[in-house]
Amino acid sequence: METIQIKETKKQPIKPTEFSINRDNYDHYNQENLKFKSEKGVNEEVIKKISSSKNEPEWMLEKRLEALKIFNNLQLPNWGPSLKKLNLNEIHYFIQPEANKNSKSWDEVPEDIRKTYEKLGIPEAEKNSLGGVGAQYESEVVYHKLKKELEEQGVVFLDCDEGLKKYPGLFKKYFMTSCIPVDLHKFIALHAAVWSGGTFIYIPKGVKVKIPLQAYFRMNAKKGGQFEHTLIIADEDSEVHYIEGCSAPKYDESSLHAGCVEIHVLKGAKVRYSSIENWSKNTYNLNTKRAIVHENSLMEWINGNLGSKITMLYPCSILLGENAKTDYIGVAYAGEGQYQDTGCKVIHLAPNTRSTIISKGISMNGGVSSYRGLVSIKKGCINSKTNVRCDGLMLDNKSKALTCPSMDVSENDVEVAHEATIGKIGEDKLFYLMSRGLTEDDSIKMIVAGFIEPVIKQLPLEYAAELNKLIELEIDNSVC
Repeated sequence: METIQIKETKKQPIKPTEFSINRDNYDHYNQENLKFKSEKGVNEEVIKKISSSKNEPEWMLEKRLEALKIFNNLQLPNWGPSLKKLNLNEIHYFIQPEANKNSKSWDEVPEDIRKTYEKLGIPEAEKNSLGGVGAQYESEVVYHKLKKELEEQGVVFLDCDEGLKKYPGLFKKYFMTSCIPVDLHKFIALHAAVWSGGTFIYIPKGVKVKIPLQAYFRMNAKKGGQFEHTLIIADEDSEVHYIEGCSAPKYDESSLHAGCVEIHVLKGAKVRYSSIENWSKNTYNLNTKRAIVHENSLMEWINGNLGSKITMLYPCSILLGENAKTDYIGVAYAGEGQYQDTGCKVIHLAPNTRSTIISKGISMNGGVSSYRGLVSIKKGCINSKTNVRCDGLMLDNKSKALTCPSMDVSENDVEVAHEATIGKIGEDKLFYLMSRGLTEDDSIKMIVAGFIEPVIKQLPLEYAAELNKLIELEIDNSVC
C-alpha cells in the first residue's frame, strides 16, 4: 500500500472583526402557541395521529408502525457517549405550531416565529444568496419557497410532507429503502416512526443549480423532539449545493433531535451538503446521514457541530459506482458538559473510487471531542484511494480529544493513508503571538481559526463567518 500526500492551499482565515453574532439569537425562545402537542412518549396512538394529520397513504402508516416495533426491540448503542440520562418517555414526539404550513411569504408567518428566523438571518440570506429556503418550526415547515427560474428548470424543492403527496412514486422508491434501511439502528427506527417535515429535492438530468438551497430547522418547545427527513435525488449529470442550519433554545430539560438525511447521487452528478448544527446544550443530537454515490459522481460533506449535550453523527458515503468520489470535512467543538462524537464512514464498493476525510475536533473546559470513523474497501475495488486525517486540539488541561479510526481493507491494489494528531495549544505559539502584542484570548482564537481553516474555506462566506464567530463566542463564554 502507498501513502497519498494531499497538499492544502492556504487562505487567510476570516478575521473576528468581520462578522458579529449575538448568542441570544440562538438561546431566545418563544412562548408555546401550538395547535397540538402529543403526550410524552411514543406509541401507536401518536404514530396514527401523525399520519392522519398529514393524510398519508396507507403504505406510509404501515411503514411507521413497523418501524415502531423495530424501535421497541432494539437496544441503545453500547459504545461511544452514554445515553443513560436520555429518558425517551419524557419527549414530546409531535408538535404542531399555530401557523400555516408552507407559507410563500414571510408576512404570512406568525410574528413571533418570523422574528425568530429574522434574528437568525434566514430571510436576509434568502434575498442575497439562496435559490430557495425552507423553514421548519417544531414538527412542521412554516415557510417554503423556490426561486421561479429554478422551478422553470424542473427543480423540485418541497418539504417531505408535500413531496410524498406530489411525487408518491419517486418518494416510495427512494424513501428509507436502499440508502437508509429502517432497522439500521434504534434511533433511525424511531425516526421512521415519527418523522415529520424536512426537505425533498429532485434535480433533473443535466440541471446544475448554481445557487445553494437551504433549510433551517428550529426547535422551541421544552422536552421537544424534532425528526425532519431530508431526501435528495440528484439525477444524472446534475449538480446541487444544499445547506442545513439547526438551533434550539436552552432549557434545563432534555430535548431530542434524530433527523435523517439520505442522498442519491446518480451517474455523473455532484452534491454538496453543508450543515452547521448549533443545538442547545440540553439537546441530544442523534442524527443519521448517508449517501449512495454512483458512477463518476461526487458527494461532498461539510459539517460544523458545536451545539448539543451529546452528538453522535457519522455521515456515510457508499461508493457504489466506478470512479465515484467523496470528500468529508468536519469540525466539532465541545465545551463544558458536551460530548461531540463525530466522524465519517465510507464504503468502497467499486474500482477506482476515491475518498478524502478531514476532521477537526476542539475541546475546552472539560468537553470531549472524538473522531469515530470507518473506511471499508471491499475485495475487487482495485485502484481505489483513501486519505484520512483527524486532528484533536485541547484548549486546557480538563478537556479530552479522542480518535477512534477504523480501516477495513480487503484489496491489495489500493492506496491508503491515515494521519491522526492530538495535542494542546503549544506554549511556543502562544508566546510568539503574545510577544507580537496580542492578548492570550486573541492568540487562542487565532490559533483555533487556523486549525479549522480547512473547513471554513469550504463554506460560503456568510456561513464560514458564522461558524468561525460561534466558536469564538464559545471560547469567550468558557474563559469569562
